[in-house]
Amino acid sequence: MNDAPTSAETEQAIALFKAGRHAELESRARELVQQFPASGFAWKVLGVSLQLQGKDAFVALQHTAQFLPDDASAHCNLGAALIDRGQFEAATDSCRRALAINPDYAEAHCNLGIALQGLGQLDAAVTSCRRALSINPDFAEAYNSLGNALQARGQLDDAVASYRRALAIKPEYAGAHGNLGNALQALGQLDDAVASYRRALAINPDFAEAHGNLGKVLRDLGQFDDAVASCRRALANNPDFAEAHNNLGNVLRDLGQLDGAVTSYRRALAINPDFAGAHGNLGNVFRDLGQLDGAVASYRQALAIDPEFAEAHDNLGSVLRDLGQLGEAVASARRALAINPDFSGAHNNLGNTLRDLRQLDDAVASYRRALAIDPDFAEAHNNLGIALRDLGQLEDAAASCRRALAIDPDFAEAYNNLGNVLRDLGQLEEAAANCRRALAINPGLARAYGNLLFCLSHDEAVDAQSLFAEHSRFGEQFEAPLRASWPQHTNSREAGRCLQVGFVSGDLRDHALANFIEPVLAHLSRYPQLSLHAYSNQIVEDAVTRRLQGYLPHWHPITELSDSALAQKIIADRIDILIDLSGHTGKHRLLGFARKPAPVQATWMGYPGTTGLHAMDYYLTDRLFLPQEPFASQFTEKFVYLPASATFLPVPDAPAVNVLPALGNGFMTFGSFNHSRKISRSVIALWARLLRAVPGSRMLMGGMPKEGSYTRLIDWFAQEDVAPERLSFHGRSSMDAYLRLHHQVDMCLDTFPYHGGTTTLHALWMGAPTLTMAGNTPASRTGAAILSHAGLDAFVVHDAEEFVRKGLSWAGNVSALSNVRAGMRQRFTKSAMGQPALVAEGLHRALRLMWHRWCDDLPPVAIDVGDTQSIFEICPQEERDQTVIQ
Repeated sequence: MNDAPTSAETEQAIALFKAGRHAELESRARELVQQFPASGFAWKVLGVSLQLQGKDAFVALQHTAQFLPDDASAHCNLGAALIDRGQFEAATDSCRRALAINPDYAEAHCNLGIALQGLGQLDAAVTSCRRALSINPDFAEAYNSLGNALQARGQLDDAVASYRRALAIKPEYAGAHGNLGNALQALGQLDDAVASYRRALAINPDFAEAHGNLGKVLRDLGQFDDAVASCRRALANNPDFAEAHNNLGNVLRDLGQLDGAVTSYRRALAINPDFAGAHGNLGNVFRDLGQLDGAVASYRQALAIDPEFAEAHDNLGSVLRDLGQLGEAVASARRALAINPDFSGAHNNLGNTLRDLRQLDDAVASYRRALAIDPDFAEAHNNLGIALRDLGQLEDAAASCRRALAIDPDFAEAYNNLGNVLRDLGQLEEAAANCRRALAINPGLARAYGNLLFCLSHDEAVDAQSLFAEHSRFGEQFEAPLRASWPQHTNSREAGRCLQVGFVSGDLRDHALANFIEPVLAHLSRYPQLSLHAYSNQIVEDAVTRRLQGYLPHWHPITELSDSALAQKIIADRIDILIDLSGHTGKHRLLGFARKPAPVQATWMGYPGTTGLHAMDYYLTDRLFLPQEPFASQFTEKFVYLPASATFLPVPDAPAVNVLPALGNGFMTFGSFNHSRKISRSVIALWARLLRAVPGSRMLMGGMPKEGSYTRLIDWFAQEDVAPERLSFHGRSSMDAYLRLHHQVDMCLDTFPYHGGTTTLHALWMGAPTLTMAGNTPASRTGAAILSHAGLDAFVVHDAEEFVRKGLSWAGNVSALSNVRAGMRQRFTKSAMGQPALVAEGLHRALRLMWHRWCDDLPPVAIDVGDTQSIFEICPQEERDQTVIQ
C-alpha cells in the first residue's frame, strides 16, 4: 500500500484547483486524506480547498504542518489560522518555525507581526512588519498590518500613511479602507473616515466591521438615524457582533430610546459577558433612567473585569455623588485620575463632589486642572463659575461663565448661572436677561425660570402685578400640560383619621430653613393623629439632618428621582397633605407638585411669593405678613393664617445682649447682615441719606462674601458722599463671630424690595432692631411682619422719607433705643414667633380644616387659625365655618 498519492492523483487535484472546482477539490482531498492519512500533501490540499470555500481549515492546517515539518508555508498558514482563533502565543511559534526554514519569507514575517500585536508587543510587531516589507516592498497586507501596529502604538499619522501605501498597491483592499477609516476617526477627521468606510463597503457590502464602525462615526457626526441603520446592517451580517450591539445601544441612548439601548447592551453582554465597555454603557443608561442602584452595579461589574477602566471609575463616582455617598464618590474620581491623570472629565466631576462637600478651594483647584488639560471644556468653566460664586469671587465667577458661553453659545445652564452671579452683583436687568436666554435655549429648564422669578423679586422696578403675572406664566408653562393627567385620589375620606403629611425640601440640613421648621416639627411630631414624612432633595446630611430625622420618622431621599417618579412615590405613600418648603429656590421640586400627587398641597416658609401653580392649594402665612388686601390677588394659592408664619430657633449659646454701643461710642453704628445680592444701588443711596443725616455715624456690613471684593459697594457709597472710613466690612464667619458683630451695631437697616428674614431675627435676638420699609410685594413684607410680631411697629416705615425720618429719630433717642435693646429677647419669646407649641397647634388645626374641606369635596378657601387666644382649643365640627374667610 502506497503512503502518498500517486503522480496521477496529484495532477488530478492540481487540475481541480486550477479549474476553480473547489467543492470537488474538497471531496477529492477528503478521499486522499482517508486513503493517505499521513500524507502532508493530502492534508494541504484539503486545507486549501476549505480555505477557498471560507470553511474552517484549522485541523487540516495542523496536520499539514505536522506531516510537512520542513514546509515553511505550512507553518505560516497554521500561524494565520491560530491568529484568527486568538491563539497568539501558538501563532508566534508557528511563524517562527516558518522563518527558521525560510528567513526571507515575507508572509511569515507579516503574520508574526500580527501575532505579536495581539500579545501587546507593539514594537516587535512593527519590526516584523517592516522586515516583511524590506523583503517585498509591494506587500499590501504587510503595509496594512504595519498600519494596525502603528495605530495601536498611537502613531496615527504614520498609520494613515501605511494604509494609504497598502491601497496604492491594492486599491480594492476592503480591509485597508476600513482600517484607514478607523485611524481617520481617531484623528477626528470624521468626514474622511466616513468616505473610507463607504469605500470598504462598496468593495465588500457584507463587511460587518465596516458597517459597525461607520455607525460609530455617523453617531459622532450627529447623524443618528443613519448610524442606527449602519449598526443594524452590521448585525444583519453578523448577529453575534457584540461591538455592534454596543454601538447600537449608544446611538439609541442618544436618541432617547433608553429601553432599546438597554436591550442592545444586554445583547452585547449575552454574547460577551466580559465586555467591560458594554457594562459601563449599561450603567450610563441606568443612570439616565434614574435606576441608580442598577448603574452602580453595572459600573462595578465593568471594573471587576477591567480595574483600569478610568471612565467607569469616574462614572461610578458621579452616581455615588447622586446617591449622596460623597466620600466614596471622591475616592472613585481619584481612582480614575490615578489611572489617567489627564482625564479632564474626572477632574471636573471630582470638583463637583468637592463643591457638595463645601471644600470650595479644592473644588476650584480640580476645575482649573480640568481646564489646564482641556481649555475648551465649557462645562468645567461653568462649574468653576459656580464655585467661585460660592466663594464670593463674583467678578471671576462671571468671567468663567462667559468663557463657557464663548465656547458653547447654546449652553443654557451657563446663561442661568451667569444670571445668578449678575444678580449677586446687583445687575438685575442683565441677570434677568440671562435667565430668559437660558429659557429660550431650553424652555424646560425650570431652574432658570425659578432664578428669573427670584431675580425679579429683587428688582424694585418690577411691580406687584407684573411679578405675579410672571409667576403665573411659570405655572402655565410647566404645569398646564400636566393638568389633564392629574390623578383621581383614592385616599380614605374619613375626616378624623390619622393624616399622612409630607414635607418636601432641599434644605433639611444646616440651613436657615431649619431654624424655622425645627421648633414646629419638635411639637408637631408628638401629635398621634399625624404621621410625618420628609422628602429630602439634598445629598448632604449633617447633624441638623440627623436631628430632623428624629421628628420625621418616614424619611425619603429623593435626589435621584425624576419629577414623575417623585409624584408616583408620593401617591404610593398615600400622602394626604403635601407641604412644599422651598418655593422658587434652589433644589425645589415644584414640578413634582405640578403633577398633583396629594389631595391637598400647600407651600410654606421657603419663598416669599406664590408658586404660580394651581395644584398648590394653600400658602401658609400670617395676617401680619400677608393681609388679604392687597396680597390675595398676588397668589394662586389661598392663604392659611397661622399665629405666625414660622417660629425661629435662636442659637442656644448665643452671646448675651450687650449695652447699646452708642452709649459708649458717642456715635451711631448702623448695620446690615443681608446677602450682598439684596444690596442694590438704590438701597445704598437710601442708607447713605441716613448716614449723612446722622453726623459721625458708621455702617457695619456683615455676612459679606468671604473672599469677595467690596469695591463696588465702597464706590456706591462714595458716589453718595459717604467716605470709606465710615464703612466696615466683615466676611462670612462662624456663627459665634457673626452674632458677636451685633455687639457693635445699634440698629440694623433692611434691604428692599427683598427684605432680610433670618438676619432680621438674629439681629432681634441680639438686641438690634431693624429699620425696614414695607412694600407691596411679598418679599418686601418679611421684615415688617417680624418686627410687628415683636411689637416693634415703630421700626416699620412705608417710604424713603419716613425711613430717613424714623432712622434720624431713633439715632437721636439712644436712651429709648437702649431700652428696646434690653427688652428684645423678652419681646421675642412672648411673640408667636417664639412659641413653637402655639404655631404647631395652629398648623395642626389648619391641616385638619384643609383635610375636612377635601373630604367634603369643597374647594380651597382662605382659612384663619391665627387666634392666639383660642388656639389650643380643639376645633369642633360646628366651628369649622367660623375659621373660613368667605
